[in-house]
Amino acid sequence: MSTPFTGGCACGAVRYQVAGEPAAMVDCQCRQCQRESGTGHTSNLVFANAVVTLEGQPSHFEATGDGGTLKRRAFCPACGAPVYMVFPAMPEYFVIRAASLDEPERYQPQMVTWTDGAQPWDRIDPGLTAFTRMPPPG
Repeated sequence: MSTPFTGGCACGAVRYQVAGEPAAMVDCQCRQCQRESGTGHTSNLVFANAVVTLEGQPSHFEATGDGGTLKRRAFCPACGAPVYMVFPAMPEYFVIRAASLDEPERYQPQMVTWTDGAQPWDRIDPGLTAFTRMPPPG
């Protein structure tokens, strides 16, 4: 079994542990992710059917993504740091923000999504597989 992924917000009030390996590691350039991150993209570890342990009481906000998916984003009510995201219609997925990891060096991007929304100043590794929107399932 691999070492769990652990992390949390900037002040430590919200913490997580995820047992399992990510299904994907994704940089997303959609406009919503730009607004949340305050830069050109978010970097995300996507887990499917993982065992997740949460500590603390995050605040949440919901928004419908560019592709029509309802997203519930969790952030710390004390420091405001984004920590994770879930999809109410797809509870098997748990997404953590790479910057929230205790060991952020474990993040190894595999693809870029929503390049249609990319800002010209946001430079992503040109060697990554890129999708103009979300990749097809499977």
